[in-house]
Order: sequence, then structure tokens, then C-alpha cells
Amino acid sequence: MLRFEGKVAIVTGGASGIGEATVRRLHQEGANVVVADIRPDAIDRLLDEIGPDRVMGHQVDMLYSAQIEAMVAATVARFGRLDILVNNAGIGSLGRVTEIDLPHWREVMAIDVEAVMWASRCAIPHLEAVGGNIVNVASTSGIAGDRGFLAYNAAKAAVINMSRSMALDHAPKLRVNIVSPGLTATPLAEGLTGHQELMAAWMDGGLPMARPAQPAEVASAIAFLASSDASYINGHNLVVDGGTTAWTGQPDFTRILGGVSHLEGRASAVVRAADGE
Repeated sequence: MLRFEGKVAIVTGGASGIGEATVRRLHQEGANVVVADIRPDAIDRLLDEIGPDRVMGHQVDMLYSAQIEAMVAATVARFGRLDILVNNAGIGSLGRVTEIDLPHWREVMAIDVEAVMWASRCAIPHLEAVGGNIVNVASTSGIAGDRGFLAYNAAKAAVINMSRSMALDHAPKLRVNIVSPGLTATPLAEGLTGHQELMAAWMDGGLPMARPAQPAEVASAIAFLASSDASYINGHNLVVDGGTTAWTGQPDFTRILGGVSHLEGRASAVVRAADGE
């Protein structure tokens, strides 16, 4: 059974990374998919690989509201409807509050937050007409803070709570959910995944699965939320991070202190000392 047969989906940032994997997954399951991306060469490469059937490329710069409006209009003109919007396009940011300037801050907010809002606004009338849904791609950086990621943390947190608000405002006519990936092996993250010192630090408790996610693994979560299998899931933030956010940040006592048996003895000694024994 093809879960998305006859459905129409837009995937922004659809020509690489998580977006490309989502395009491939939705298309494989029967959807008509619009690959929306700023890079025409990347769009053409993907369309050449998956073929012309049930797919359309559309160049869009998410900085500009008129281009977002044209993206939605072109989709409906081509396929006659819109069932799924995956807001995946975004940019990263590195810098503390004392280091970033207003133009950079505004660019991050424009692409990572404002574009999500405007694409949703443009799509919602079409989505409500067919009982469709939106999946917004946020990040684990939106649910906790990171050192040096000020603008990105703020933007992804905004996406999460904005999505919840839309989920409340537009139910039951449509659903809005969020996927928050952790570290994922995408072109955007190559500066992280290709950095040996960073990855070594990440492996020390921060990545319980001992590897980054693959884009297809995140796409599976997006496809689930976009499908009828998630028909009663609304306003939910599905974290796909291999257990990273399950960690409190405390060190691995069992490793550092020499195993569970040693740890139990030392813990008992600490408790007795605290009790005055």
C-alpha cells in the first residue's frame, strides 16, 4: 500500500540532506512532490535521478515572501491540490550574542522562522480544503541551549512553539507537527561531522548511538507524521536524536569510577558520610 498515493507535497530545501531524503521517501510512497530549493543545479540533479513522473522542481529563495507565494501557486497549478507542506529549508548560525550582528540575526530569523510562517500561511487554505498537514523541521537545538548557537537556538525554539500554536488554531481542519533532529550527516553539517575533535567530544556521552543520524532516518519520521498513520497526532515535537536529549549531561560514573560494583560502594560511603556516620 502506498500511503501517499494521489497526495501532493511540497518539500522546501528539498534538493539535499534531510529534504532530499524526504522527497525520495514521499515519492517512493506514491506522492506527487515539489522539490523546492534555491539551487537549480541541485534540483535538476535530483529530478534526473528520480525521474520526471510525479515530481516537479521549483527554484525559490525563502527570504522572499513573493517567491514563497509563487511556490505554492505553482504547485496547485500543476497538481490541482496540496496535501502536505514540509518546511525544511533553513540555515545554520555560529556566534554568541556579543559576536553576531543584526543583519546576520535577521537573516537567520527570516529563513528559519519567517519563511516557515509565510509558507504555512500560503499553504493553509489549500491544506484545509483537503484535510492536509504541515511538518516543520526544527532541531534539538530548539529544545535546549548550545554554546555559541544563539540565533539558531532562538530560531528553532520559535519554530517549535509557532507550530504548536498553528496546530491549535487550525485543528481539526489540518494537523501541524514538528520533527527535531539531532546531529545528522547532511551537507550542512559537514563542518561538524568532518571535525575529528568535535566528533570525539560528541561521542563521549552526547551520541548514545555512537553516530550521527542518516537523512533517511529523519525522513522516516517526517513521512510518518505526514501520513494517515499519524491521524490523531497534532502539535507534537518528534525528537530524532538517537538518545542525545535523554542524557542529563552528567559524566559516566560507571566508566570513570571503575564499574558498577565500585560505584555502589562509593555511593554508599557518600550516603553514610552525609548521614554523619
